[in-house]
Amino acid sequence: MTDLKNLLLRLPALIPGFIVLGTAVAVPSVAAKDPEPGAEFVGSSACSSCHVNQYQAWLGSQHRAARQEASDSTVLGNFAGARFSYAGVTSTFSKRDEKFFVKTDGPDGKLREFQVRYTFGVEPLQQYLIEMPDGRLQALSIAWSVKEKRWFHLYPKERINHSDDLHWTRAAQNWNGMCADCHSTRLRKNYDPESNRFRTSWSEVSVGCEACHGPGSQHISWANARRDAKYAAEDTAKGLAAKLDERHGVSWTRDAMSATAHRSQPRTTEREIYVCAQCHSRRGQIADGYTAGKVFLDYYRPALLADPLYYADGQQHDEVYDWASFLQSKMYANGVTCSDCHEPHGGKLRAEGNAVCTQCHSPTQFDSPSHHHHAAGSTGAQCATCHMPTETYMVIDPRHDHSLRIPRPDLSAQIGTPNACNTCHSTRDARWAAAQIKSWFGHDPQSYQRFATAFAHSNAGAVGAVKELRAVAGDPSESLIARATALSRLDANANSETLDIVVGALRDPSPLLRIGALDSLSAAPVQLKSRYAMPLLSDPLRTIRIEAASALADVPFTSASADQRAAFDRAAKEYMDSQRYNADRADARVNLARFHARRGDTAHAEQELKGAIALDPLFVPTYVNLADLYRVQGRDADAQQVLRQGLERSPRSAVLHHALGLALVRARQSDKALAELALAAKLDPSNARFAYVYGVALNSAGRADAAIETLVKASAAHPADIDILQALVSFYRDRGNAAEAQRCAERLRDVESER
Repeated sequence: MTDLKNLLLRLPALIPGFIVLGTAVAVPSVAAKDPEPGAEFVGSSACSSCHVNQYQAWLGSQHRAARQEASDSTVLGNFAGARFSYAGVTSTFSKRDEKFFVKTDGPDGKLREFQVRYTFGVEPLQQYLIEMPDGRLQALSIAWSVKEKRWFHLYPKERINHSDDLHWTRAAQNWNGMCADCHSTRLRKNYDPESNRFRTSWSEVSVGCEACHGPGSQHISWANARRDAKYAAEDTAKGLAAKLDERHGVSWTRDAMSATAHRSQPRTTEREIYVCAQCHSRRGQIADGYTAGKVFLDYYRPALLADPLYYADGQQHDEVYDWASFLQSKMYANGVTCSDCHEPHGGKLRAEGNAVCTQCHSPTQFDSPSHHHHAAGSTGAQCATCHMPTETYMVIDPRHDHSLRIPRPDLSAQIGTPNACNTCHSTRDARWAAAQIKSWFGHDPQSYQRFATAFAHSNAGAVGAVKELRAVAGDPSESLIARATALSRLDANANSETLDIVVGALRDPSPLLRIGALDSLSAAPVQLKSRYAMPLLSDPLRTIRIEAASALADVPFTSASADQRAAFDRAAKEYMDSQRYNADRADARVNLARFHARRGDTAHAEQELKGAIALDPLFVPTYVNLADLYRVQGRDADAQQVLRQGLERSPRSAVLHHALGLALVRARQSDKALAELALAAKLDPSNARFAYVYGVALNSAGRADAAIETLVKASAAHPADIDILQALVSFYRDRGNAAEAQRCAERLRDVESER
């Protein structure tokens, strides 16, 4: 199941105001069509006669129960008149005529009765889906704890009401766009932006066999004809879209000199891992139609190790699932696949407890007090406790980190990242834990993931962080996802050394590195982007083509060749199609508007932005972008009006106050502008730009001392910010303080030398 709040960073959206009268009216699903000529989805039951053991294991799996029709056998919650109070609303759960109902606050805040159509998940909690008249399925935020047999709210520390973006009737809790692709088989979202309705379809209500193996009709044809030796020989894939055979014929063996097993032959494909990644990754979907065997990056854009999704050392922080964590691991680098540890049909581990690890790691060396330094059988003696610590999501759902790392309390002491030791020994500090480990092994631990300090310094805006990021990006011994993340944090235009690293990555065989390099290049001057990003318009992977098209949107193409213009037109269409596919979310409409604006099409840009506001009045970037569009057109009064409209919805938005302050500066309303800029800097002290602009505005208003005081504080928080240092040099010089001006100039020189 998905902690929907944690997905807001990736998928912010909101349902437009609609009225539900009484019980929601069901909209029948649309019949699914064949994804490929000759290949049809046949349902998991068609697999049962030949694959008896696998089918029986799947019947008891969480995949099988990912979503189910609400019935006596599937609903686990108490619907016998149970009541639950939250944020001033008392909800009542009931059952009649073999149907399940909840009376709770609707989109207008009034109590209404809604029918539960589906269960959503099964352990450790179960949610319930309510179908709205416009085809939306909404996930109720009151969930059932299966173990504790009680109702609880997913946001217990907040007071979410009907006007909040996280309310169960809003798009943050919308199944069609937020959850459906991973909780059903052969999902087609089918959102119509004109009518603002969904006609979502699926071939199977839950996650079935064909979600991982692809459509089964041709495999059945192969099975029926398998007595024909010639037919069987010609179809080595056995009619399957994805032959998940990477472990076939492979063994893991330990020689006399090694305590850890080695794969008998290298893993040469990513088929199985990408099949799992379609759901077990933090990613954005860019197109419908993915089935097992197709190219993952033609349908999904994976998230990198960005803050705040991950801690600086790559440990999971937000709800990121497993894929990007696993890609950081030494086990992945040495050829381990998901099914080496997990039995895929039932979803259980291959063995219980430490036995799953001792399949490959010598129990004599690793499953003993001499290694883990805890009493045998204790929590601290469990491999996963130390190497796969958990983070709890959805209040009661602890999930293991799959980066399989060595505990590093020494890093915790240096940069504040969590560590497994202090999770258990919570009354001790990280220095104590680090000293314990050093006393056991005679040295500080050395982890496979070595990028933590570079990412921590980057997060903090520290002097020298750029050099550290370049080192990570260019280190072939680092994981590709760490290198891609380092690239994405670099500014390709910073200097020649950085540009060389970025250009090399743009040409690298690894798609992750190309993605990271495009991120780095996206804000570069037009000339650089034209020179280096143009070839990626014809990249084999759709994700990279559309990233290239987005980066090149402001390139005029007047001197481009006919082939280059044609490549851009094709990639631009793919980019726009990807945003239209996600038009149920305001962020996609804003992306599309920005693309139009950068291409000079202000009319379509304005249309998309107004549509985004209608769809999601709480999505702040829409107001900022529309105001900026009006600014470019000389419509300053309209820009101010839009920003004030946004502030009515989000009065504590720092970015809106900052934008309004700039608009008031242009309108020569200095006092009002200063007030808005001051509030923006106060609301978001982590934003160096807000502090810099406020400081400059103070100085322009004749308040030089206040300007210097503001920028000195900002420089302490952002020591590598060049704009702030340059302003301080200038302001101190103007005040006749040559010594402080010289000191800041020396700091500025040091910062620039470390870039």
